[in-house]
Amino acid sequence: MGDAAITGMEVVPWLAYAWAGLLALAVYIYVVLDGFDLGLGILYPFFPKKKDRDLLMNTVAPVWDGNETWLVLGGGGLFAAFPLAYAILMPAIYVPIIAMLLALVFRGVAFEYRWRTKRWLKYWDAAFIGGSVVAAFSQGIALGALLQGVVVEGRAYGGGWWDWLTPFSLLCGAAVVVGYGLLGATWLIMKTGDDVQARARKLALLFGIATLGFIGVVSLATPFLDMNYYSRWFEMPGLFVTIPMPLIIGLIAVLMLTSLRTHHHEYRPFILSLLLFALCFVGLGISMFPYIIPPDVTILEAATPFKSQIFMFVGACFLIPLILGYTAFAYWVFRGKVDPDEGYH
Repeated sequence: MGDAAITGMEVVPWLAYAWAGLLALAVYIYVVLDGFDLGLGILYPFFPKKKDRDLLMNTVAPVWDGNETWLVLGGGGLFAAFPLAYAILMPAIYVPIIAMLLALVFRGVAFEYRWRTKRWLKYWDAAFIGGSVVAAFSQGIALGALLQGVVVEGRAYGGGWWDWLTPFSLLCGAAVVVGYGLLGATWLIMKTGDDVQARARKLALLFGIATLGFIGVVSLATPFLDMNYYSRWFEMPGLFVTIPMPLIIGLIAVLMLTSLRTHHHEYRPFILSLLLFALCFVGLGISMFPYIIPPDVTILEAATPFKSQIFMFVGACFLIPLILGYTAFAYWVFRGKVDPDEGYH
């Protein structure tokens, strides 16, 4: 931009990149918060007793609905700050997005109704399990569809109705389901005790190993989806950034698996699983930057003009700390173990 005066129709790079960072942060917070929440539904079949299932739900009962605030913020922020990306991306992944939203509806209704019926309890439990699995799987498919590339013609989506359905997107869907299962299991280690915690620790080890396997397979497949990905990961100067990534992930993986085998570590497995997801997000950013819709639309091309973005950015700078504040306060109030004989319902 130089010293030229900023007009309303110009796109300012630092502001567009700051917005991209805010959206990435919102999506990451949603993934880790709603991830362990969805993970409990994924783990539900491994806890067949009603008392154990009640305990699982009570670990998130005070906070679960607030977790999805970040999904709304991410989607609304994409529409407001990068409307071109929103207009192209949504038609490309309508099916998984609609499936995710319907699954979240079924899951949310099941969360409330299962406490108020005995006759229909098994059906609401099934809805809770199905909603959790479908929501997680749909999110992974949407991510895979974005990574593999979206066909763009002019300023609109130019692909077909089923372009999102590929072996790679299905692989990403399964990876997200397993990863959320890991988050849910490590959350239970932190929030429960006795038999439920012991079973959660075993499940965390199982899902942890599976998650690391999926991370490895997806990481190996991604560079071959597009030459831009390949050059960023395997050619100079990108190697200076990418070489440490598998080493750091390997270190976090060893620490996490070790903590799962050490019974006095209750908080460490959950924290390390969050770090593992954070590193995956960093790797995703390395692959995609500077594109918001690979391989054709960059962050700057999709951004709204300066006046629109700065107006919303100032609001976001007040809103995001507020959301973080009340979210942190809610988790602080309901910190500690959940008593199996008590609950919030």
